[in-house]
Amino acid sequence: MPHNEASEAVFEVKDLNVGYGHVHVLQDVSFSMGNEPLGMVGRNGMGKSTLTNAIAGFLPVRSGRIVFEGRDLVGKKPNMVNRAGIAYVPQGRRIFPSLTVHEHLTMVGSAKGARWDVPGVYDLFPRLAERRKNGGAELSGGEQQMLAIARAMLTNPRLIVMDEPSEGLAPAVVDHLATVFRQLVDEGQAVLLIEQNLHFATRLCERILVMVNGSIAADLPASQLAGDVELQNRYLGVV
Repeated sequence: MPHNEASEAVFEVKDLNVGYGHVHVLQDVSFSMGNEPLGMVGRNGMGKSTLTNAIAGFLPVRSGRIVFEGRDLVGKKPNMVNRAGIAYVPQGRRIFPSLTVHEHLTMVGSAKGARWDVPGVYDLFPRLAERRKNGGAELSGGEQQMLAIARAMLTNPRLIVMDEPSEGLAPAVVDHLATVFRQLVDEGQAVLLIEQNLHFATRLCERILVMVNGSIAADLPASQLAGDVELQNRYLGVV
C-alpha cells in the first residue's frame, strides 16, 4: 500500500477484526493516516459502517488495535473515544426530533478558549443560526447533516469520522458541505470520510481507501481512482 505512510501517523488501525455473532465483517483491516483528509469508499454491505462504529466504540472488537495519538482505544466506551479527541458523525445523523437546533448545540458545550464554540459553528453554518429555534424534526435532511457536523465540531476533535455525510442530500447541499469540509481541512482538521459518493470523496481527499468484503482492497491517490473507469468497475461496480 504505497501511500500508507504518506504522513506521520496520527491514527492507525492494525489487523482489526470485527463481527456480529458468527458473521466476520472486518477482516484484518489495517491503515494509517496523518493530519489529512482520508477517504474510504466501497459498495453497500462491505463493512464501512461497521468500521466507523468500531472506531467510535459502539461495536466490540474481536482482535486488532485502534490507535490514536499513541493511545489504544479498543475497549473504550464512546464517551472515552470522544474525550480522546475523535468525533463521530454517524450515518443517518441521529438528531433528537424534539430538541431545537440551539438545544442540540448548547448541550454539547465546549472548553473555554477552544477553536469551536456555538457562535463559531453558527458562523460555519449560517442556516443553523436561522433555524436555531426549530426542532430537529422540522429540519431538512441537509440541515440535519449540518447540525450533526456542528455538534461534532463542538467537541473540538483532532480527528472527525464522517459516515456517508452526502447520503440523500440535494446537489446544492452536497456542494455546501464540500465547501465546509475544505475549510476544516485547510485549518488542519484530520478527517476520515466514509462515502458512497465517489465524486464527493475524490474531490475532497487526495488519498482513497477502497473496502471490499471487509478488507482494504486498495490504497491509492484519489486522482487515480477518479480517472480510471476500469478501477471503479473492479472495486465499486460503477458503470
